[in-house]
Amino acid sequence: MQSELKPFITLIVFGNIENLILAAQGVGAGVNPIGLAILSFIAVFCWLLIGTFGTKVAIKYARHINFIGGLAIFILGIQAMLESLPGILHCLHL
Repeated sequence: MQSELKPFITLIVFGNIENLILAAQGVGAGVNPIGLAILSFIAVFCWLLIGTFGTKVAIKYARHINFIGGLAIFILGIQAMLESLPGILHCLHL
């Protein structure tokens, strides 16, 4: 692995997991899966470009970026869990 990417590895891994969760929420909400897939590929491609060309600039701010990205992933995860509670409670007949 390239040494430039090491400070961002946790953000990359957990960010990809969060992307899968958000995509699942979109499908569960009845969003057109083809449109969702196209938008997901566009977002991934944009992040690839930003990551490829922005890493050298961003490396100075790796700690800040990891904190903000981790906080965003945490908040989105909490939001996904809270939104799923009504469905879980309905399945458990509570």
